[in-house]
Amino acid sequence: MKKMIRRLPDAEQEVMQALWACKVPAARADIEKILFKTHPMAMTTLLTLLTRLNEKGFLTIQKKGRRSYYTPCISREDYLASQSRNFFQKLCGGNLSVFANALCDSGLTKEEIADLRTLLERDEL
Repeated sequence: MKKMIRRLPDAEQEVMQALWACKVPAARADIEKILFKTHPMAMTTLLTLLTRLNEKGFLTIQKKGRRSYYTPCISREDYLASQSRNFFQKLCGGNLSVFANALCDSGLTKEEIADLRTLLERDEL
């Protein structure tokens, strides 16, 4: 079983999503370009969030001259798996029926649920 990864506040999570979408190591401008489309923020705010994420062990910062480059220490997949496990345990009490009902009531289409069923049946998850 993998180590539990703490849940990030929304703003930090948005920054990590942008970093995961970049070719790494990523410059601040690369991250900013992705964030601009969905979650624009001031450069100082972004730099503060990147520093916090470094302190929490989510990314590393490498200085090259006057520029900083950022590399994730935790993959998007590992973060998602950890948060899914946490959701399943805390909100569903580890009960698979409660989890399945919540998933079905989440607004997924019948096609998406059928796709999930197919993935489970083929052991592709």
